[in-house]
Amino acid sequence: MTKYVLNSGGLRNNPEAAKKFFSEVTKDLGETPKILLCFFAQPREDWETKFADVVENSKTLMSGINPVFEMALPDKFEEQMENTDVVYMSGGDDHLLLYWLKQFDIPRAWDGKVVATNSASSDILSKHFWTCDWRQLMDGLGILPIKFIPHYKSDWGIDDPRGLIDWEAAYKELEGYGDTSLPIHALKEGEYIVIEK
Repeated sequence: MTKYVLNSGGLRNNPEAAKKFFSEVTKDLGETPKILLCFFAQPREDWETKFADVVENSKTLMSGINPVFEMALPDKFEEQMENTDVVYMSGGDDHLLLYWLKQFDIPRAWDGKVVATNSASSDILSKHFWTCDWRQLMDGLGILPIKFIPHYKSDWGIDDPRGLIDWEAAYKELEGYGDTSLPIHALKEGEYIVIEK
């Protein structure tokens, strides 16, 4: 059984929510959980910087444990997943993350692990989602039988020339899209859900 912990995003602006999220992710994994940090939703040139940031921030966000971190690399990803307790995938660009994850035997490769996601990576696990960056409906990998909207009712896009997002319109669009029997998880920033499958 795999434990999925899907976060809506916005953790860097909400340290208390981030602590709760990472506490849930590492619960029952002992004092030195192995965490594979996957930045496939980010441009390649940013991975090392993002990795260093997460490792540094973990000192305050994951008190009471001493995680062992490794950075995911595409040519070793399946092997790395075998030797970890947690696969944490960052947010970023939905298209970029789909490109990378479609190359692997997901979810078989992370069976029995904790898979923690944030924003775009939460989108990708769902059957259908509404993406904030592209402001459109998309299909995810369908690993989880849900629909997803990240950053719900936040000020996402405040600096965007397209203006603020009309969250109610986005919700209605997703409601009528694809498999209409699936539940919609429209989570506010910092909120997360746990699904075991």
